[in-house]
Amino acid sequence: MDLSSRNYVVHRIDGDYAFLLEEGVADAEEKCVARAFLPAEIAEGSRLLYECLQYEML
Repeated sequence: MDLSSRNYVVHRIDGDYAFLLEEGVADAEEKCVARAFLPAEIAEGSRLLYECLQYEML
């Protein structure tokens, strides 16, 4: 299991799902995450830190 920290940007929001792009990765694929796992205040363009299986706003 990979527990390293990663930074993401919310690329788009579609209903109950957010699509994230990893920062600093040129050919990053969108990562689909249920909004229930993300901070309630996210919006498109929000920056997130993923660490220890949790997301938090940057």
